[in-house]
Amino acid sequence: MPMNGTNIKRVLIAITGASGAIYGVRLLEILNAKPDVETHVIVSKAAGLTLSAECDRNVAEVEALADVVHLVGNIGAAPASGSFSLNAMIIAPCSIKTASNIAYGNTADLITRTADVMLKEHRKLIVAVRETPLHAGHLETLQRLVGLGAVIFPPMPAFYHKPTSINEIISQSCMRMLDQIGINSDEVPRWGETSGIAAVGPKSIFVDET
Repeated sequence: MPMNGTNIKRVLIAITGASGAIYGVRLLEILNAKPDVETHVIVSKAAGLTLSAECDRNVAEVEALADVVHLVGNIGAAPASGSFSLNAMIIAPCSIKTASNIAYGNTADLITRTADVMLKEHRKLIVAVRETPLHAGHLETLQRLVGLGAVIFPPMPAFYHKPTSINEIISQSCMRMLDQIGINSDEVPRWGETSGIAAVGPKSIFVDET
């Protein structure tokens, strides 16, 4: 159920049709365990296919992880207005099509409309773009988004924590995305917290020879 309170953060997770639907699912799972966060979710039509193909989950199962569900075609929903208090939006994964639509103001569905609102209201918008390799047009689109105020966050796996499962790799990227919006979630060890890292980390690299 939606929550009220001055200390509650509203976070919207949007899942598009790019590969990597698990990122959006994992973000919802992590946030679902935080009593001070009210989660909203929008799942695109293409994302429904990706969820089935990659995660063996249907849209209803994923939507059940959120406090509030918005239909992608409902451009009159609350997040479409700047008067609706939304602290942050994470699009994970974000397709190049969605990124391009946001960058150039093509706000035909609720995901792109809400992202546009986040930018104009100077609120946190995290774009976990999932595409590789990137051609010049892709890079121009992402540069344009940065100029508008978005945070471009390609999910780049880290390996210093010696992950032993896909879930640990996914969780590390999700943890870092949440860092961007001021939500702490120590899902996996951070740099300097893993056994042995401090001994081979910055101190051994930046040696004072004086």
